[in-house]
Amino acid sequence: MRRVLLLIVSVATCVGLWIVPGPAAAAPPYCGQVWGSLDKTSGSMSSAPITNVRAGRHDCFDRLVFDLAGPVSGYRAGYVGGISMDGSGATVPVRGGAFLNIVVLAPAYDNAGNATYRPANRGELVDVTGYQTFRQVAWAGSFEGQTTIGLGVRGRLPFRVFTLDGPARVVVDVAHFW
Repeated sequence: MRRVLLLIVSVATCVGLWIVPGPAAAAPPYCGQVWGSLDKTSGSMSSAPITNVRAGRHDCFDRLVFDLAGPVSGYRAGYVGGISMDGSGATVPVRGGAFLNIVVLAPAYDNAGNATYRPANRGELVDVTGYQTFRQVAWAGSFEGQTTIGLGVRGRLPFRVFTLDGPARVVVDVAHFW
Protein backbone atom coordinates (compact mmCIF):
# COMPACT_ATOMS: atom_id res chain seq x y z
CA MET A 1 0.00 0.00 0.00
CA ARG A 2 2.83 2.31 0.90
CA ARG A 3 4.54 1.69 -2.43
CA VAL A 4 1.34 2.43 -4.36
CA LEU A 5 0.85 5.71 -2.44
CA LEU A 6 4.49 6.68 -3.04
CA LEU A 7 4.08 5.90 -6.74
CA ILE A 8 0.91 8.04 -6.98
CA VAL A 9 2.62 10.99 -5.23
CA SER A 10 5.67 10.70 -7.51
CA VAL A 11 3.54 10.60 -10.67
CA ALA A 12 1.45 13.56 -9.49
CA THR A 13 4.61 15.56 -8.76
CA CYS A 14 6.06 14.85 -12.21
CA VAL A 15 2.80 15.74 -13.94
CA GLY A 16 2.65 18.96 -11.91
CA LEU A 17 6.11 19.96 -13.08
CA TRP A 18 5.12 19.44 -16.73
CA ILE A 19 1.99 21.57 -16.38
CA VAL A 20 3.68 24.64 -14.86
CA PRO A 21 2.24 27.65 -16.67
CA GLY A 22 4.52 29.86 -18.76
CA PRO A 23 5.06 33.55 -18.09
CA ALA A 24 1.92 35.68 -18.08
CA ALA A 25 1.29 37.79 -21.16
CA ALA A 26 2.23 41.44 -20.73
CA ALA A 27 -0.68 43.75 -20.03
CA PRO A 28 -1.63 46.02 -22.92
CA PRO A 29 -0.43 49.63 -22.58
CA TYR A 30 -2.77 52.00 -20.76
CA CYS A 31 -5.34 53.25 -23.32
CA GLY A 32 -3.06 51.94 -26.06
CA GLN A 33 -0.44 54.59 -25.28
CA VAL A 34 3.20 53.85 -25.94
CA TRP A 35 4.63 57.32 -25.35
CA GLY A 36 7.29 56.85 -22.68
CA SER A 37 8.76 59.48 -20.37
CA LEU A 38 12.01 60.41 -22.11
CA ASP A 39 12.75 63.91 -23.43
CA LYS A 40 10.96 65.05 -26.59
CA THR A 41 12.41 67.57 -29.09
CA SER A 42 11.29 68.74 -32.52
CA GLY A 43 11.36 71.65 -34.93
CA SER A 44 13.14 74.96 -34.88
CA MET A 45 12.66 78.53 -33.68
CA SER A 46 9.68 80.56 -34.86
CA SER A 47 8.96 84.27 -34.72
CA ALA A 48 5.20 83.56 -34.41
CA PRO A 49 4.44 84.43 -30.78
CA ILE A 50 2.45 82.49 -28.21
CA THR A 51 -0.99 84.01 -27.63
CA ASN A 52 -2.59 81.64 -25.12
CA VAL A 53 -2.04 78.62 -22.87
CA ARG A 54 -5.00 76.34 -22.08
CA ALA A 55 -5.68 72.86 -20.76
CA GLY A 56 -8.22 70.08 -21.17
CA ARG A 57 -9.14 66.71 -19.69
CA HIS A 58 -9.52 63.50 -21.69
CA ASP A 59 -10.34 59.93 -20.70
CA CYS A 60 -6.73 58.72 -20.80
CA PHE A 61 -4.64 61.89 -20.42
CA ASP A 62 -4.57 65.58 -19.49
CA ARG A 63 -3.69 68.05 -22.27
CA LEU A 64 -1.83 71.39 -22.28
CA VAL A 65 -2.07 73.54 -25.44
CA PHE A 66 0.03 76.53 -26.53
CA ASP A 67 -1.69 78.69 -29.17
CA LEU A 68 0.54 80.60 -31.61
CA ALA A 69 -0.17 83.54 -33.92
CA GLY A 70 1.54 82.04 -36.95
CA PRO A 71 3.41 79.01 -38.23
CA VAL A 72 3.93 76.30 -35.66
CA SER A 73 7.28 76.32 -33.92
CA GLY A 74 9.33 73.59 -32.33
CA TYR A 75 9.61 72.45 -28.75
CA ARG A 76 11.71 70.72 -26.11
CA ALA A 77 10.13 68.92 -23.17
CA GLY A 78 11.41 66.65 -20.45
CA TYR A 79 11.26 65.76 -16.80
CA VAL A 80 13.58 67.79 -14.56
CA GLY A 81 14.34 68.01 -10.84
CA GLY A 82 12.94 71.54 -10.69
CA ILE A 83 11.79 74.39 -12.91
CA SER A 84 14.08 77.41 -13.45
CA MET A 85 13.19 80.89 -14.67
CA ASP A 86 14.46 81.74 -18.18
CA GLY A 87 17.34 84.19 -18.12
CA SER A 88 17.90 84.37 -14.34
CA GLY A 89 17.83 80.69 -13.40
CA ALA A 90 15.73 81.48 -10.31
CA THR A 91 13.67 78.57 -9.01
CA VAL A 92 9.99 78.52 -10.02
CA PRO A 93 7.93 76.77 -7.33
CA VAL A 94 5.65 74.14 -8.88
CA ARG A 95 3.40 71.59 -7.14
CA GLY A 96 3.54 67.93 -8.12
CA GLY A 97 5.41 64.68 -7.77
CA ALA A 98 7.31 65.31 -11.02
CA PHE A 99 8.05 68.35 -13.18
CA LEU A 100 7.93 68.73 -16.94
CA ASN A 101 10.03 71.58 -18.30
CA ILE A 102 8.34 72.63 -21.55
CA VAL A 103 10.11 75.01 -23.90
CA VAL A 104 8.16 76.28 -26.90
CA LEU A 105 10.59 77.63 -29.48
CA ALA A 106 8.58 80.83 -29.90
CA PRO A 107 8.47 84.09 -27.95
CA ALA A 108 5.56 85.40 -25.88
CA TYR A 109 6.16 88.89 -27.30
CA ASP A 110 6.00 90.56 -30.70
CA ASN A 111 8.83 92.10 -32.77
CA ALA A 112 8.46 95.37 -30.82
CA GLY A 113 8.89 93.56 -27.49
CA ASN A 114 5.22 93.86 -26.49
CA ALA A 115 3.77 90.85 -24.64
CA THR A 116 1.44 88.68 -26.74
CA TYR A 117 0.51 86.49 -23.79
CA ARG A 118 -0.20 88.11 -20.42
CA PRO A 119 -1.17 85.56 -17.79
CA ALA A 120 -3.28 86.94 -14.94
CA ASN A 121 -1.33 84.77 -12.49
CA ARG A 122 2.14 83.53 -13.48
CA GLY A 123 2.00 80.80 -10.85
CA GLU A 124 -1.33 79.43 -12.12
CA LEU A 125 -1.51 79.91 -15.89
CA VAL A 126 -4.41 77.48 -16.14
CA ASP A 127 -6.77 76.26 -13.42
CA VAL A 128 -6.10 72.52 -13.31
CA THR A 129 -8.11 71.84 -10.16
CA GLY A 130 -9.68 68.40 -10.46
CA TYR A 131 -7.39 67.20 -13.24
CA GLN A 132 -6.26 63.60 -12.81
CA THR A 133 -2.60 64.18 -13.73
CA PHE A 134 -1.87 67.93 -13.81
CA ARG A 135 -1.10 69.72 -10.54
CA GLN A 136 0.08 73.18 -11.67
CA VAL A 137 1.03 75.13 -14.80
CA ALA A 138 3.54 77.91 -14.02
CA TRP A 139 5.27 80.59 -16.08
CA ALA A 140 9.06 80.36 -16.24
CA GLY A 141 9.63 83.16 -18.75
CA SER A 142 10.07 84.11 -22.36
CA PHE A 143 13.66 84.94 -23.19
CA GLU A 144 15.68 85.06 -26.42
CA GLY A 145 12.82 83.85 -28.58
CA GLN A 146 11.71 80.87 -26.52
CA THR A 147 9.09 80.46 -23.81
CA THR A 148 9.36 78.11 -20.84
CA ILE A 149 6.49 76.69 -18.82
CA GLY A 150 6.72 74.43 -15.77
CA LEU A 151 4.12 71.69 -15.61
CA GLY A 152 3.70 69.95 -12.26
CA VAL A 153 2.23 66.47 -12.62
CA ARG A 154 1.21 63.69 -10.23
CA GLY A 155 4.24 61.52 -11.08
CA ARG A 156 6.72 60.78 -13.85
CA LEU A 157 4.12 59.55 -16.33
CA PRO A 158 4.34 58.94 -20.09
CA PHE A 159 3.85 62.02 -22.24
CA ARG A 160 3.89 63.11 -25.85
CA VAL A 161 4.36 66.46 -27.57
CA PHE A 162 3.27 67.38 -31.09
CA THR A 163 2.31 70.35 -33.23
CA LEU A 164 -0.89 71.12 -35.13
CA ASP A 165 -1.86 73.67 -37.78
CA GLY A 166 -5.10 75.58 -38.29
CA PRO A 167 -4.84 77.16 -35.76
CA ALA A 168 -1.14 76.78 -34.97
CA ARG A 169 -0.44 75.12 -31.63
CA VAL A 170 1.94 72.95 -29.63
CA VAL A 171 0.21 70.17 -27.66
CA VAL A 172 1.46 68.28 -24.58
CA ASP A 173 -0.44 65.19 -23.40
CA VAL A 174 0.41 63.47 -20.10
CA ALA A 175 -1.09 60.02 -19.45
CA HIS A 176 -3.13 59.33 -16.33
CA PHE A 177 -1.28 56.01 -15.74
CA TRP A 178 1.50 53.84 -17.15
